[in-house]
Amino acid sequence: MDFPLDPKIDYDFNARESVADFDAEYSKLLALSDRALATLPCQRNLVFDNESGAALDLFGAASGRPVFLWIHGGYWRIGTKEGNAFAAPGLVANDVAVAVMDYSLAPAVSLEQIVHEVRTAVGWLYREGPSYGLDTAKIHVGGSSAGGHLTGAVIAEGWRADYGLPDDVIGAALALSGIYDLEPLLHTQVNGWMNMDMGTVAALSPIRHIPERTKTQLVLSVGGQERDGFLRETAAYHDAWKARGHTVDLVDMPDHNHFDITGTLADPDAKLVQRTLEAIRRRS
Repeated sequence: MDFPLDPKIDYDFNARESVADFDAEYSKLLALSDRALATLPCQRNLVFDNESGAALDLFGAASGRPVFLWIHGGYWRIGTKEGNAFAAPGLVANDVAVAVMDYSLAPAVSLEQIVHEVRTAVGWLYREGPSYGLDTAKIHVGGSSAGGHLTGAVIAEGWRADYGLPDDVIGAALALSGIYDLEPLLHTQVNGWMNMDMGTVAALSPIRHIPERTKTQLVLSVGGQERDGFLRETAAYHDAWKARGHTVDLVDMPDHNHFDITGTLADPDAKLVQRTLEAIRRRS
């Protein structure tokens, strides 16, 4: 079924055009990533899914450290782990190891496959992390934009038993500028490469799979300078999570846009880093 493009919805979810100079914003993140790759201890290209060949880079692994998995954005069709190494320095400086993952990209694969790979990465860290000295009793996760959606897919209910994981394996979760109800995207240019339908919406919208019971410590944020689609999605997900009686920390970032909000993770003292650390400590 084809879904008509709605110009207003498409505008609201167009992240690239929400900033004056996307190339400049992206270049700043790449520079932070290059610095992280050059300066942080890192095990590179650890394959976590033999079927797809998807791999992750593990920064700052040390005995007894918890691990945080970063899932990149890019509307599921662009992005690399190398370009997202900026997510590591702030947490690594605070004694948390950070895994930055790749996943197969649309339109070559479906969103179902992408979600599967992200969940497989969680399982790999849980089982293989101890060989790197990590404490993996809890896996902590985070991501931005499409990665925020995929973070929501990780903390959703109903999948862990199929991956051989305990139900309470997810500790803290940091979801930035995410899409938690996929239905609006059916009417945007994004669906030109995602090919989603109402079945995808029902199966993979995190807001429709909030667990009945969870101890996951959710940290949500969205830049105050972002477009209304991302603001609405974050507010709705926050309210839905809280309505179930779950802990949720909504972090105000009024001076940030869709891109530079993620770059703050490179700073050990940044607000989002510190609030994520608090959430990790509550669940470690």
